[in-house]
Amino acid sequence: MTEIKGATALVTGGSRGIGKALVEELYARGAAKVYATARDPRTVTHPDAVPLALEVTDPASVAAAAEQAQDVTILVNNAGAYVGASFLDSSVDDVRREFETNFYGPLLLARAFVPIIERNGGGHILNAHSVLSWLGVSGSYSASKAALWSQTNTLRLELHERGISVTGLHMGYVDTDMAAHVDAPKVGARDVAALALDGVEAGAFEVLADDLTRQVKAGLAGDPAALYPQLAP
Repeated sequence: MTEIKGATALVTGGSRGIGKALVEELYARGAAKVYATARDPRTVTHPDAVPLALEVTDPASVAAAAEQAQDVTILVNNAGAYVGASFLDSSVDDVRREFETNFYGPLLLARAFVPIIERNGGGHILNAHSVLSWLGVSGSYSASKAALWSQTNTLRLELHERGISVTGLHMGYVDTDMAAHVDAPKVGARDVAALALDGVEAGAFEVLADDLTRQVKAGLAGDPAALYPQLAP
């Protein structure tokens, strides 16, 4: 279990969407300090947040952020990119770009901040996945999030004896700018943030933030045709 009250957190992609909601919810639960990162820190609008410039795909930028945030005990890997490139028809560079942000970005952050969190007495890593971690319907995005899910599971094992817990957050469509074009039921960003931090405080391995995600997770044990009706004869 991780105490948020009095903790110091860093949220990547903390200027909008789910990241912004996470910053707000962390402060609502009594966090002492929250670093909100963005490529342009001027876009961070929370009055109490500490804006921090960060490009998650750039090792030098990650190192600079870690140097400035030596008091972190909770790392939230929320920043992500959506391309949804086709494996057959898109350029390999498009596929690679998505993996750089969605897989290697969180890996760089974990490698930079694990020693800091450990030195500060332990803490928590929260990685934002997607229901598409379990559904291969969105090309490179699905694959990159599936890889992040695997990374999260492995990190949880590696960090178990080092006083750092790891939670994976899975959700479907969230009512943010990223999903503005989607005509489908959406969950609120603040609702997702609240459920995610409930999971952090409870030491949950995974947080499933909506009914769609819970249905898909339950379906993983069944025949693939149940998740992919287009494969049914």
